[in-house]
Amino acid sequence: MASFDEPISDEPLDPDLDAEIIPVRRDALADIPDIDLAGGFVPAHLGTTHKSIFPPIDDYAFLSDCEVNCLIARNGAVEWMCLPRPDSPSVFAAMLDRSAGHFRVGPYGVNVPAARRYLPGGMILETTWQTDTGWLIVRDALVLGPWHNNDKRSRTYRRTPMDWDAEHLLLRTVKCVSGVVELEVSCEPAFDYHRAAATWEYTGEVYEQATARCEGELPCDNLTLTTDLRLGLEGREARARSRMREGDEVFVALSWSVLPPPRNFAEAAQKMWQTTECWRQWITLGKFPDHPWRGYLQRSALTLKGLTYAPTGALLAAATTSLPETPGGERNWDYRYSWVRDSSFALWGLYTLGMNREADDFFAFLHDVATDGDGDPLPLQVLYGVGGEREITEAELNHLYGYDGARPVRIGNGAYNQQQHDVWGVLLDSVYLHVKSRQQVPETLWPMLEQAVQGAIDNWREPDRGIWEVRGEPQHFTSSKIFCWVALDRGAKLAEMHGELDFAKKWSDIAEEIHADVLEHGVNDKGVFTQTYGGDTLDASLLLIPLVRFLPATDARVRDTVLAIADELTDHGLVLRYRTETTDDGLSGAEGTFTICSFWLVSALVEIGEVSRARRLCERLLGYASPLELFAEELDPRTGRHLGNYPQAFTHLALINALTHVIRAEQSVSSGDFHPAHRA
Repeated sequence: MASFDEPISDEPLDPDLDAEIIPVRRDALADIPDIDLAGGFVPAHLGTTHKSIFPPIDDYAFLSDCEVNCLIARNGAVEWMCLPRPDSPSVFAAMLDRSAGHFRVGPYGVNVPAARRYLPGGMILETTWQTDTGWLIVRDALVLGPWHNNDKRSRTYRRTPMDWDAEHLLLRTVKCVSGVVELEVSCEPAFDYHRAAATWEYTGEVYEQATARCEGELPCDNLTLTTDLRLGLEGREARARSRMREGDEVFVALSWSVLPPPRNFAEAAQKMWQTTECWRQWITLGKFPDHPWRGYLQRSALTLKGLTYAPTGALLAAATTSLPETPGGERNWDYRYSWVRDSSFALWGLYTLGMNREADDFFAFLHDVATDGDGDPLPLQVLYGVGGEREITEAELNHLYGYDGARPVRIGNGAYNQQQHDVWGVLLDSVYLHVKSRQQVPETLWPMLEQAVQGAIDNWREPDRGIWEVRGEPQHFTSSKIFCWVALDRGAKLAEMHGELDFAKKWSDIAEEIHADVLEHGVNDKGVFTQTYGGDTLDASLLLIPLVRFLPATDARVRDTVLAIADELTDHGLVLRYRTETTDDGLSGAEGTFTICSFWLVSALVEIGEVSRARRLCERLLGYASPLELFAEELDPRTGRHLGNYPQAFTHLALINALTHVIRAEQSVSSGDFHPAHRA
C-alpha cells in the first residue's frame, strides 16, 4: 500500500501564525502535503510527520446494515469488520494491525481511486477506478432485504420487526465501463482479533465458492465467499484475478448466515437495488431543510441510523475501538457499546429531523436493561453491550500493533461501572422530548423514570467522574450537577403529565435546590461557570447550559461562559474538552479538539445571538469533514486530520443540532422569531 503521509519541513514553527487558519478541504484522490494541509502550521505535539502505511482515519468509508458494520479504506480493502455483532471479535482488523485481516476488491496494482461517493440517500459506496488501460466501478453494500424470519422467530431480534432486515451479506459488484482492467480480489480473514487462524476449503461445485473456518478456541461464524470469478485458495487467503473488458460485470459476496448468497450477477444487482430502496425509504421519513447543508444533515442521519443495533434498539457510540485520540498515544478506547448519554443525545438529532421511530426501540432497550427477570428495576449504568450486557470488562490486546503504532489496543470499557451523575438527566431529557408531543408517559417507562430521578436525588451532592469519564479522582463537576437538575426538572414535568402531582411538587422543589447550589458554587467571581465547584478552569460541557435551559441565553453568566470557552478553551478556534494540564483525568499526553464541543459552541453562539460568528465556525467545521462527509471524535486543528473512533455518533448528532440552529436562526431574521433546535 502506498504511503499516506509525506515528510514536511523541519523549520521551526512561526509563533505569529494566524490562529484562524481556514482548513484545506480533504481530498480522497491525492495525498496533500501536510505543510499545505496545515496552512504552514505543523502540530507541536507531532513534530514532523512520518511516512505511514495506515490510511488517515477520515479516509475510511462506513457501511452498515444496522446489525454489523464495516470500514473500507480508499484502496478498496475492508479493514475493520466484527461478526456477528459490532462489538464481537473482529474478522478484518488491518486498521489496527496490517496483518490482522483484509478483504480487497479493486484493480491490480492501483491503490488510489479516481473518486468515491455514497449513492444519494443511502449506504451504498461507489468507487470509481482509473487505470492505464481502462475504468472500473465497484459498489459495496451490507445488504438489506425483506423481513426473512417467517418460519421461526429470530434468536436475537427483540424489537418490533420492520418491513426489511439485514441479510448478513457484504456484497461487492464490479463493472468495467471502459477499456480493459485487471481485477484483483483478496480475502484474508483473521478471526478473533487475529488470535485464531482461518482455514479455507472449497464448498461449491468448482471454483465459485469457498468457506473460511475458524480454528480458534472460541466459536466463530464461518465466512462464505461466493463469486462468478474463479477462486484460488492460498493459505489464509482466498484470491481471484480476472481481466475485465468494457461491459463486463462480476460480483463478490461474503456471507455469514444460512441465507443463500446471490448465484449470478443479476441476483447480486437485485440485492444491491433492494438495499438502496430500503435506505431511501428510511431517509424519506425525515424532514430536511431545502438548504446547501442538506447533504451533511442526511449523511449524519444515515450515520446515526447505521450505528443502531436493530435487534435490541441499542445505539453505538462509534463503530471502532482504539483509534487514538493522540497520535501514537495511550488515549485509545473501545466505543462499540451503547452509552445512555450518547444515545439520549443522539435522539435530539433524530428528533430535530422528524425521525423519532428509533426512540421507541431505544427506550424499549433501556426498559430491558433496567429491569431484571421479574420486572423489578435495576440501577441505571453508564453503558451497556448492544445486547444489554451489564458487564463490559476492559482488556488489552498486546499482540496488535495499533493504529499507526498507538497502543494499547483495548477491547471492553472499564467506564461501565463508573459513577457519572449526568446520565439520569440526559435520559430524562430525551424521554421528555419523546413523550411531550404525545402528552402521556408510557406505563412501562414510568418505573424506570422514577428510579432515574431517585438516582439523581440520592447522588447529586456526591462527586463523580463527569461527562468525560475521567480516570482521576472523582470531583464535584458543575455539569454533572446541572444534569442532576435536568433530571429533577424533566422528572417533575413527566410526573405532572403522568398525573403524579405529589411527585411533581417534590421533584420541582429539589430541582430548585440544585439550581441554587450550582449558582452558588459553580460560578467564579467573574460570573463564568467553572469545571468543578470552587475551581477556576473551563469545561466545554458547560456550553450545554443554554441548550438544556438551565438559564436563559440572555443571562449574563451564560453569555460570559460561552464567550470565555470560545476565547480561552480553544486551539486554533476549535474547542477542547478541557485543558489536560489542569484536569486530573488519570492519563498522560495531549488530545485533539473534540468536534462535538465545537458544534456545541456553534449552537451556544446562536443561543446568545452571535449568529454570524456561529455560521463562520460552522462552515469551518464542515470544511474538516471527511471526503465522505463523516466525522471522527476529534480533530487536529493544525492539520485537519481526524482523531479518535470513527464515525462518532456524538459528533454527528451535535452537527445536526448545530446546523439546524444556524439555519433556523437565519430563517428567523425576516420573521423575528427564532425556534431553537432543542426546546426543553
